[in-house]
Amino acid sequence: MKPIPMHRTEPDRVLLEVYRHRFAGIAEEMGLTLQRTGYSPNIKERLDYSCAVFDAAGAMVAQAAHIPVHLGAMPASCAAALRAVERWKPGDVVALNDPYQGGNHLPDITLVSPVFAGDALVFFVATRAHHADVGGMSPGSLPLSTSLFQEGIIIPPVKLYSGGTLCNDLLTLILRNVRTPEERRGDLAAQRAAHAVGEERLAALFVRFGVHEVLQYAAHLQAYSERMTRAAIASWPSGTYHAQDALELPDGRMPRIRVSANVAEDAITFDFDGTDPIVQGPLNTVLPVTQSACYYVVRCLIEDDIPVNAGCFAPVHVRAPAGCLVHATPPAAVAGGNVETSQRITDVAFLALAQALPQKVAAAGQGTMNNVTIGGEGEAGQRYAYYETLGGGMGAAPACDGLSGVHVHMSNTLNTPVEALEMQFPFRIREYGLRRRSGGDGRYRGGEGIIREYELLRPATVTMLSERRVRAPWGLAGGGPGAVGRNQLIDRDGQAHPVPGKFSRRLEAGTRLRISTPGGGGWGVCED
Repeated sequence: MKPIPMHRTEPDRVLLEVYRHRFAGIAEEMGLTLQRTGYSPNIKERLDYSCAVFDAAGAMVAQAAHIPVHLGAMPASCAAALRAVERWKPGDVVALNDPYQGGNHLPDITLVSPVFAGDALVFFVATRAHHADVGGMSPGSLPLSTSLFQEGIIIPPVKLYSGGTLCNDLLTLILRNVRTPEERRGDLAAQRAAHAVGEERLAALFVRFGVHEVLQYAAHLQAYSERMTRAAIASWPSGTYHAQDALELPDGRMPRIRVSANVAEDAITFDFDGTDPIVQGPLNTVLPVTQSACYYVVRCLIEDDIPVNAGCFAPVHVRAPAGCLVHATPPAAVAGGNVETSQRITDVAFLALAQALPQKVAAAGQGTMNNVTIGGEGEAGQRYAYYETLGGGMGAAPACDGLSGVHVHMSNTLNTPVEALEMQFPFRIREYGLRRRSGGDGRYRGGEGIIREYELLRPATVTMLSERRVRAPWGLAGGGPGAVGRNQLIDRDGQAHPVPGKFSRRLEAGTRLRISTPGGGGWGVCED
């Protein structure tokens, strides 16, 4: 592979903006391709995926506006693929989901493939999609696990395609370890189709504008984003700001996440020293997920329209002791860390920076993704695995009420439409609507949570990972907390039984699962 010589020039401001949209448009079109060719409702309907373009060194050039929790984890996946492959060839595709080798949790399978200009490797394209089942101890692969080995098949960075040829033995191994092999086959093929689109669109840029210009403007965009991010942080009050919050374990323990956010000149460091150690459960998280949450918080607080790429992350430093809750070491279970602990890391980082930027930070949102997985067999004996996250209340901001019934912070997916759900799975939705008066009081009210009630038409295994069932989402500036969430099972006699935030049970046909999601916190003191 011959390197492309680079000659640094000052960017044309108009071209810089044009290339920003060219690269972002490629990532967005990859996402549309993945959505339209995906097999599972989790991809077709909920859009639980991310797509990105990286330079030859593995630094992000553009990521579509997909899933915030992937901001730091996608670059880690690309870096892991680069370490694993000594020599890339056109048509190679590396697959991985190992949280300790570039992944975040096992259901998120990442594909990385190179883009060549002639015989020179110049870019990479990558997709990460949440697969509704990757094996493990319960359908949906978000179990109440105590070890990574209980959570599903572990895929280190390994070639799924070599020189454009599918590695059938690897695919056979993957499909033999999941409950819904044909759905997985289809979703992996959809990811590969998205890569083909990304490669074609980049190649078209090379033909039309030349490889040198395309590469130069990728580098210019990264440098521009870093300058703008540093300038924004430099305008914040210098100092060190502390905060803590807690998670909720099934046994009643509440492990703490502690952070110190240090703003110094044009950079910020989030230090999680003092956070509790790894827990015996699925709420541990790997460092790239912690980085994603911190990157997201900083990105939210910067008002300028800055392109999202590696430059945005350069001024943001994240430290956490190895072996703590937010920097897990193998073989700690991490299934819920990506979905639940990431939300709490976001909350605690915002709470710390609310001391520095009180007129910018909103109250806590629902602080959970309300993960529900349902798995079993349909009438014809076919296996299915359903996965969904549920929206709730957004925290009120210093100038407006919080939104109601939306996915908050690290989740940016849609709901599964009732029609699509009932057509494909043996259960029905008995109720779906806003949870009235669940938002926190204040000058500006927190957003309302939702109520979603499922009725099983056949026996199934139901697993839930949810938070904010004990500790309410906090308000700010005198605003009240949002309502805590509530999970209930309703038997065939209509009797409602409360269940904890995290549970896994085999349920009979006719049982109903009723989920009431948390509201957002309020902001400011009521003027009434």
